[in-house]
Amino acid sequence: MSDLPKFSRRSVVGTAFALPLAFAACSREPSVHNLVGRAMGTSYSITVIDETRKLTEAEIRTAIDGALAEVDGQMSNWNPASEISRFNAQTGTRPVTLSRELAMVMDAAEQVHLASDGRFDTTLGPLIELWGFGAPGAHEMPGEAQITDAMARIGHGRILAREGAALRKRQGDAQVYLSAIGKGYGVDRVARAIAELGATDFMVEIGGDMYAAGRNPNGLPWQIGIETPAALGGGVYDVVGISGVGLATSGDYRNYFEQDGQRFSHVIDPTTGRPVTHRTASTTVIAENSMLADAWATAMLVLGRERGLEIARAHDVAVMFIDHADSEAGFASATSPRYDALVA
Repeated sequence: MSDLPKFSRRSVVGTAFALPLAFAACSREPSVHNLVGRAMGTSYSITVIDETRKLTEAEIRTAIDGALAEVDGQMSNWNPASEISRFNAQTGTRPVTLSRELAMVMDAAEQVHLASDGRFDTTLGPLIELWGFGAPGAHEMPGEAQITDAMARIGHGRILAREGAALRKRQGDAQVYLSAIGKGYGVDRVARAIAELGATDFMVEIGGDMYAAGRNPNGLPWQIGIETPAALGGGVYDVVGISGVGLATSGDYRNYFEQDGQRFSHVIDPTTGRPVTHRTASTTVIAENSMLADAWATAMLVLGRERGLEIARAHDVAVMFIDHADSEAGFASATSPRYDALVA
């Protein structure tokens, strides 16, 4: 990962969220535009500080909507007309030329897949559906034969091949799901659209993935709260100040089911075909963009703290793990050297 700026940190994870702002007095306060809405199956919250007071909310909203429409047309698994949906729908093995943007996302996915011992995998759909996490409904533990069958239909290198600017299926039934990286890319695309308007101080958050640029109205890095990973909500576990980077948090505590006294998380290990059994409850990653933060947060959650820290050290990933613990607080954290260097 490339060099990142250094951030502030204070103790006070899990979804990440921007903390409320207190505005410093000045002779001519900038215009502050706060925009909220729905996109990519979740909500978004965007703050833009306009020092020149020339931008209108309508201009910003138009830029946001245009960027989101572009991402939907390329990356959405819920839009049957999107580029990735059309790729999934074709059952042959001929190469399909990708747009520059989708090719970049698939290259990043492959990069994280290889670096994470295969734990990040955009072809995981058959296992997600098998365990009942693809859509609301009844969950039931699958049998061994079902898991084996689903495992034969996943794997970047096994069922996908890049050929120049094209992507080819090795198996006609291969499917690519971008939920664990596409949202982060969407954040980056919206951030770029806002920057193209001339804004230098802004924060974009979509479903807990975010990118922050410049400073907040108090002249500080954007203050981001990391949620305690408790099923019923546990408040703020930590606060970090970020600028010029992306941040994403993944957690296991909102989507799970229980059967015969055992808890099964939606976090599925593609190397076993089963939900993870380690004690890591959430992971927060800071990276040069939200796309990589999104992908690495997912990979680290599947890996768990022990192996995750080894990989984070090897690949210079800034990550914080929050684990279930037997302590009175109920949680314990561990961070990689890169994370410590950035937020100390």
